[in-house]
Amino acid sequence: MTVALADAGADEVLAIEFDRALLPALDEVVAGRPAVRVLAADATHLDWAATLGEGRWTCCANLPYNVGTRIVLDLLAATAVDPIVVMLQREVGERLVAGPGTDAYGPASLRVAQRSAARLVRDVPPEVFWPRPGVGSVVVRLDRHPRPPPPVDEAALWHVVDEAFAQRRKTIRNAVRRLGFGPSDASAILGRAGVDPDVRPEQLALADYVAIVGALPA
Repeated sequence: MTVALADAGADEVLAIEFDRALLPALDEVVAGRPAVRVLAADATHLDWAATLGEGRWTCCANLPYNVGTRIVLDLLAATAVDPIVVMLQREVGERLVAGPGTDAYGPASLRVAQRSAARLVRDVPPEVFWPRPGVGSVVVRLDRHPRPPPPVDEAALWHVVDEAFAQRRKTIRNAVRRLGFGPSDASAILGRAGVDPDVRPEQLALADYVAIVGALPA
């Protein structure tokens, strides 16, 4: 992928590789391509703003399945990378693009929706890999929203979301009560937010969770 991006005419390609065993081979294949810079680093611990600087970047990556979600969310939260096109395990990719009312919908879906529009680009079957993995993959594209997300206390927002999905089969009223509110206070909060207290967390869109945070007592 690094070679293909460089040969396609990219002004600069930053290849981030954590596996020290692969670094010599990567250095060899990109030799003679001055546009390529290889960074030996763990992408889950990078300061993205310091690493990328002020420029605009596009992310094209085949992400490790166990840390793919974390890297995508870090990129969305910390940088102006746009778009983000990544290959992930199918289950992980489906969670990132899922909408309300689907089994895959959850906290990761909402964090992605806060800053981007996400879609599945294509399936990638196991047989195209060697050695063949036991799971399928998907390519996902995330395009950052042209406007900033609605103003909200994000720490409070993700606290509410995480609490709600900790028991996703319970009602949203139960989730608000677990935040420390009594039955009448929980119902009042949801009334101010315009949210049906009897719906389940996976039925609510991002705007509903933002409204709940806005309705919480100061």
